[in-house]
This record gives sequence, C-alpha cells and structure tokens, in this order.
Amino acid sequence: MFKENTLVNKVLFFILLVLCLTPFISIPVALFMGLAFALVFKNPYPDISKKASKYLLQFSVVGLGFGMNMYEALKAGKEGITFTIVSVFGVLLIGVFLGKLFKLERTIAYLISAGTAICGGSAIAAVAPIVKAKDTEISVSIGTVFILNAIALFIFPILGHHFGLSQTQFGTWAAIAIHDVSSVVGAGAAYGEEALKVATTVKLTRALWIIPVAIVTSLFFKQKTDKVYKPWFILFFTLAMIANTFLPLPPLLVENILIVAKTGFAVTLFLIGTDLSVDVIRKVGVKAILFGVILWVLISTVSFIVITMM
Repeated sequence: MFKENTLVNKVLFFILLVLCLTPFISIPVALFMGLAFALVFKNPYPDISKKASKYLLQFSVVGLGFGMNMYEALKAGKEGITFTIVSVFGVLLIGVFLGKLFKLERTIAYLISAGTAICGGSAIAAVAPIVKAKDTEISVSIGTVFILNAIALFIFPILGHHFGLSQTQFGTWAAIAIHDVSSVVGAGAAYGEEALKVATTVKLTRALWIIPVAIVTSLFFKQKTDKVYKPWFILFFTLAMIANTFLPLPPLLVENILIVAKTGFAVTLFLIGTDLSVDVIRKVGVKAILFGVILWVLISTVSFIVITMM
C-alpha cells in the first residue's frame, strides 16, 4: 500500500490523468481507474482535485450543450416536469421521516435526502450553509452520495439493457435516479448518444430545483441566509443549446467541442474516484450508507415504474 505522498503516487497519478485525456479511456473506465488508485494509493493533491473536478464538470456540461437541439431538450424537460416536482419534495419528506426512524442526525439525513432528490454533491453544498452543517456532517453526506454515484455509473447501463429500456427511457431514469450530474452523464454516455442527451437535459432541469429547495430549507430549519447557490453553468449550457439550434456552427467545430467535453467528463470522474478512499467509506459509516441506499433504491424503483408506464 502506498498511502503517503511519495514520488510513486504522484507519477502514477499523472500517468492515469494523462490516459484520461486520450480517446481510449471511456467515462466509466476513468472512474474505475480513480477508484482503483484510491484503494491502493493516496491522492497527492486532494484539495486541487476537488476544485478542479467541480469547475471541469461545469465547463464540460456547457460543452455538451453545443451538441443538443433546444426544441428536443424542451420536449424532454417538459415530459418529466410533473414527476420531477413530486419526486424532489417526496424524497425530501421521506428522507426526514426515515432519518428519524434510523435515529440519524437530522442535518445528515436532510443533506443526503437533498443530494438524492436533486443533484448530489451540488445540492448538498447548496443546502449545507443554510442548515449550518458541520464539516463532518458535510463530509459524511457527500461521501455517501459519491459512493452510490460510483455504483450507479456501473450498474445502471447493465440494468437498462437487461430490462430493454429505450434510449429516452434510460436517459430519463438515469437523470432522476442517479445523484450527481457527472455520473448521470457517464451512465448516459455508456448507454448511447440519445440517452446522453436526454439524461443531461433532464438532470440539469432537475438541478434548477436547488434554488426553491434552498428557500424551503431555510423555512424548515428556521434559518436566515443570504447565500443561495445559483447554478450559473446551466444558463451557459442553455445558451450553448440555443447557439447550436439557431446559428450555423461549423460541424467540425461542434464535433471538437463535444470531444473536449466528453474528455473533460472522463478527467472529472477520475478525480472524483481518487477521493473515494477506504478512509472515506469508514468515515461515512454503515448507518448513513444504509439510509442513502434505501432512499436511492426507492427513487430508482418508483421512477423506473413511472417511466416504463409512460
């Protein structure tokens, strides 16, 4: 085991990072490489990795917008709007109830519920200042969501093929049932181009619920705050879609932007994977993981039933 920041750690880290920049490494494989690295080695640059993955994810999402048509995106978002509203607030309410049943700390239960209901780590980061969450509570919540994200990225495409889901059905299901945008994109890309487009659009539409949920949270926890996370990158994603729909962009330019965006996602997932070490899993604890799994299975099952019946 090489858990110290040795030269071996750093060299291997950069070798794997460079590999993620090549067309030979898919998004799921990049995450697997990051996880494998974290189990044996130690991320030599954890703080830099977290910041880099956050901004790289946002830039990559905007890049994907150049490959989408606005009319198709509006149609995809419109079809799932009712279920999105019901599922977001339904998961939050069920999460509060289950948290009491599990005797889990109120803040941790709410943070995991918010991450499950909306968009994983981004939702947790948005809600955490409002509920006055401690660093340990935030770490446990984000750790729980990231562990489930890693699992989802691998098993969802397998389940989708097993049940014969169409590209649209799978994209919608992944967007609702998988926590983070990065893993949603990874699962969608693994399933197909159309699934990727639907999954990204529906997930980003869902992410907009961060703002109303933050307002509701401040009322629920009776806290006053001026800090509400605003996902500005979704605005730029929308502008990219509009540009691709109405402007005569050169096909080669669009193709290169999409290649860069998908490469960005591969690097993002690798960096996220390097942070999911055994220490993180131990810190999260069995109770929080079990709570997160039950919420995740619940929303995955209900959304699967609703989508396949539509």
